[in-house]
Formats: sequence, structure tokens, C-alpha cells
Amino acid sequence: MLPLPSNVMALPSADRREKLRIIEALLFAAPEPLKEAELAKHFGEGEDVKALLEELQGLYAGRGVNVVRVAGKWAFRTADDLSFLLERQAVQQRRLSRAALETLAIIAYHQPVTRAEIEEIRGVSTSKGTIDVLLETGWIKLRGRRRAPGRPVTYGTTEYFLEHFGFEQIQDLPGLSELKGAGLLDSNLPPGFAMPNPDDAPDLREDETPLEEEPLGEGEDDEPLGAGDTEEQEGSAGEKA
Repeated sequence: MLPLPSNVMALPSADRREKLRIIEALLFAAPEPLKEAELAKHFGEGEDVKALLEELQGLYAGRGVNVVRVAGKWAFRTADDLSFLLERQAVQQRRLSRAALETLAIIAYHQPVTRAEIEEIRGVSTSKGTIDVLLETGWIKLRGRRRAPGRPVTYGTTEYFLEHFGFEQIQDLPGLSELKGAGLLDSNLPPGFAMPNPDDAPDLREDETPLEEEPLGEGEDDEPLGAGDTEEQEGSAGEKA
């Protein structure tokens, strides 16, 4: 039996290239990162979309734009080593006060966490304005209410937080050794010091209850601003873009 012509033998790979082109077009046109399940709708049942994405990721590895996975979804992103070229055109400066950055870090690592718990960790009062600014950025969200007196609201991070900071999952946040290496933690930490394991699972914990459709004025967020809030009120004024 004579061997098949080379162009006939190439048909299977040509079919795969067409599938890669479909994935490429969908990611390029999408206004936001796409889940594998959303991409799978454009193929027959049983198609290994993840394998196609990983192959496309390899094809774009050395180009000016890369196929990346963020928050469990896929998207095109400018290559890290070329991002400086687009700073003037694409980067929007957003100044956050030190209080807002500290609050965001505490929520990311300790979620679900209440305002009172944030204040206990920081050691200072946290103004409602600081929380409001972080809610406006879309980086944090209201999760539920703590099963405790006053039923305070609990906060957690969002998928947009992962997308903005380039994390695939919350567990990718830097750990103890990484923070020490970056000089963000003192090398002489007290004995027994440990970093929490961040967890942004959407399901409410046993000590949380769902948010009712009621104004957030009956819990901790209804507290009047005290003298300890002055510094953070000043900082929040310049936090909006």
C-alpha cells in the first residue's frame, strides 16, 4: 500500500490549527478573561479545551502578548518584559493611602474578616471611608455577617482582585519567606509568628450568615467616625482615580 501524500497526512494537525485559531479569536475579542467552560461551548462534546489553551499558551510564550491564566480564567496579556512600553497608554495611576493598603492586605490574608478584626490586627481604628474606597475598586466584597453580637459584616476579596494583581488563585499571595526576602517583614520576628493561609472560597463559613436585603446600617458599618478615623479620612480623599 502506497503511503498517503504529505498534504493528506497533515489534515489532522490542520484541523487542530483551526481549533487553536478559534480559541485565539475568542480570547482576543473577549472584553474579560474567559472560563474553559465558556470556550468549550464552541466545540463538540468531549473536546480537550484545556490542552488547546496550553498549546496556544506555548505558541505565544515568546511573543509580545502572552496567553495567561488569571483567577481560573484565560486571557491575552502584554508580556511582562514589555509592559513598560505601554505604561503611558494603559496604566491608570490610583493612589491608595497606607491605611487602605494595610486594610486590603489584612482582608486578603485573613478573609473572611470583620472591620473590628481588621482594627485589632492593625492596632488602630479603620474608617468606613477606607472600606468604601476598596469596595469601589472592586477588589473586596461583602461576604456575609458574623454569628456574633451586632452581626458585623464580613469582607473578602473578589475575582477582580486576582485579575488586577495577576494571581491565578489567592494561595499565590507571597508567603512568609517571600515577604522577608522583599524586606516587607522584619527578619527578627517573635517566636511562634506564622502567616495565615489565605482562602477566598465563596461558600460561607459556619460562623457566617447570608446578607439580608437590608441597609448596612444596623451593624458595625453604621458606627459614627471617631477621633481615630481622622488620619484615614484624609488618606481616602486621594484614593479615587
